[in-house]
Amino acid sequence: MIKNIINIGIPSKGRLKKDTLNIFKRKKLKLFSERGERDLFGKIKNFPNIKIIYLHARECIDALSIGTVDICVSGLDLLKESEINTQNKIKIIKKYDFGIANLVLAIPDLWLDVQTLLDLDEVADEFKKKKKRLLRVSTKYENLTRGFLYSKGVTQFQIVKSLGSTEVAPFTGTAEIISDITSTGATLKANNLRILKDGEILKSQACLMLSKLSLKKIGIKRVLNLLS
Repeated sequence: MIKNIINIGIPSKGRLKKDTLNIFKRKKLKLFSERGERDLFGKIKNFPNIKIIYLHARECIDALSIGTVDICVSGLDLLKESEINTQNKIKIIKKYDFGIANLVLAIPDLWLDVQTLLDLDEVADEFKKKKKRLLRVSTKYENLTRGFLYSKGVTQFQIVKSLGSTEVAPFTGTAEIISDITSTGATLKANNLRILKDGEILKSQACLMLSKLSLKKIGIKRVLNLLS
């Protein structure tokens, strides 16, 4: 039985998975799975003490915080969205030059008079006074969005959790504005949305992360050096 297994989490799908696998290829680390491409577990040739686990990028953060995964590649946005107690258990080792995107506040194009957060604050106040309800913000990033708006003095709003395509929320009556991650802004534009001039919440990118519970694990530094 092999002792001191090091578990590495890799995003299970999408561009983030592809770019992460390219890191292994560049380092000449050959990944393989015993049960084919759909296997959620893998190994690295000539590294019997390393186990690969394919996880959703959001799952990687939780797995790192409880130590079921020692090392993982995931997005900075997902780390910063997690609870502070979770963030405190994770260390960023390296920021990669892929997975680059911004978390932003976007509004319908028809809101011609709304250009900045100050304008948005006025709209939010009007909603409460005239419509007797709060301005609704649809997002998958509840913590980051709430914290950002509060820090800018915008307090009259309600977060609506998005479970699907956030961009459609202003046009289905679910919410008035959205907070979403975007790399080029093309999807927002295609859905008749635009980013507030001062509506950038967070610049994100893919990161190599380490569980602080694994800091003293045998062989961990060698693996981190290989991937960074």
